[in-house]
Amino acid sequence: MALNYLKRAAKTPETDTAATRKAVADILATIEGGGEAAALDYAKKFDGYTGSGLISTDEIKAAHALVPDQLKADIATARDNVIRFAEAQLASIQPFETELMPGLWAGQKLVPIETAGCYVPGGRYAHVASAIMSIATARVAGVKNIIATTAPLQADAVNKKTSVNPAILYAMDVAGADTILALGGAQGIAALAFGLFTKKPAQILVGPGNRFVAEAKRMLYGRVGIDMFAGPTEIAIIADETADADIVATDLVSQAEHGLDSPAWLFTTSQALAEAVLKQVETRIAALPDGTKATAAASWADYGEVVVADSRDQLVGLSDKYAAEHVEIQTKDDAWFADRLTNYGSLFIGETTCVSYGDKCSGPNHILPTKGAANYSGGLSVHKFLKIVTTQRMTEAASKKLAPITARISRLEGMEAHARAADIREKKYG
Repeated sequence: MALNYLKRAAKTPETDTAATRKAVADILATIEGGGEAAALDYAKKFDGYTGSGLISTDEIKAAHALVPDQLKADIATARDNVIRFAEAQLASIQPFETELMPGLWAGQKLVPIETAGCYVPGGRYAHVASAIMSIATARVAGVKNIIATTAPLQADAVNKKTSVNPAILYAMDVAGADTILALGGAQGIAALAFGLFTKKPAQILVGPGNRFVAEAKRMLYGRVGIDMFAGPTEIAIIADETADADIVATDLVSQAEHGLDSPAWLFTTSQALAEAVLKQVETRIAALPDGTKATAAASWADYGEVVVADSRDQLVGLSDKYAAEHVEIQTKDDAWFADRLTNYGSLFIGETTCVSYGDKCSGPNHILPTKGAANYSGGLSVHKFLKIVTTQRMTEAASKKLAPITARISRLEGMEAHARAADIREKKYG
C-alpha cells in the first residue's frame, strides 16, 4: 500500500531553522541588555519606525475614526463569536472541592494569569482577526493586564494618523487590550516578555507570527509561558472522489497566501481529483493580485504536497503523522474521518466550512499549533490564561491516618525529613 506523491514539498517547516534561531537569539540578548532603546533600534531598522513604542489614546481614537462602519460591524460579529466560544470553554471547567476520604478534602481553583502579552501580526496583512482571538479570549479569562503589540506601518505608509494599521488598532481596542505597542517581530515579543514600556512583564506570550516571532516565543519559554508553537500556517485537506476540485484548490491557495513558508497538503484516495487539483491550484494562484500571487506561488512551489493513498485508513494515518494546524475533510463520509483523526489544531468537517471561516469569524480560536505540535497540544483557549491550582485541607483524624503512610513511603525513598514531618503530626494528633 504505497503512497503516491504527485507533488512533494521541496522544503519542510524545519527548513532554515538554524539561521532563524541565531538571528532571534541575537535580538533577544541585545534587547534584554539594552532595554527599550534597543527594541526601538530594531523597530527603526526593520520597519522604519521612529515612534515611542507606546500607542497613545489619541492615536487609538484616530483609528476608530478611520475604520468604516461595515468593517466595525464585521469585527463586532467576529469578536462576539469568539467571546461566546471562550465563555463556553470557561464554563466547561469549574473550581471544586471533593472529600477523598473521611476528613480529607482536596480541590482546585482557577486563577487568571495577571499579565498576558498578545502578539498580533501586522506585516504583509492586516490581521484584525488575530487581535480578537488572543485579546478577547484573555479578557474572558479574567486576565488583569492585557498588553498587545503589532508591527508598525512602514515609514512611507500613506496614512500618517496612526503608526500601526488602523483596523488592527481598532480591533485591539474593542477586543479589550489595556496597552498597545507598535513593535513587531522578535523585538515585539521581547518587549512583552521583558515588560518594556509598561513595567509589566508578561507571564504568558500568545499569538501567531512568522518564524522569527515563533522562535522568539520558543526561546523564552520557561521564563514565561507560551500558548504553543504557532509559526507559519498549515493546511491539510482530506478528500475523495466526491470532492469539488475547484473548492479544494481554492482552500489550499487560501493558506498558501499567508507567507513564503506556509505548507499546504492534499491527501486523497482519488488520482483524478489529485490531478485536477494540481491544475486548479496553478489557475487559482495565477488569478490572484500580484503581491499575493508571488507569495502563494512560492509557498506552493516549496511547501505544497499532493499525495494519493490506497485507502481511507492510510489517509487518517498520513494526516495524523503530519499533525497539521488545520485539517479539512471533504469526503462522502466526513463523520468517519472526524471520529478517527486525532492530531490537528482545528478540524473543519465538510465542504460547507473552511479554514478561512475559522481564521476570521466563526468563533473557535485560530491561534493553533504548527510544525507537528498538534501531536501534543491544542490551540489557544480561555484555559491557557488560567492557572489551575489545587488546595488541600483535612481533619486531625485524617492527618493521623495519613501520617504513617507518608512516613513509610518517605523512608523507603530515603527522605527522613519528610517522614519526620508526618511523625510529628501523628504524635500530636494521637
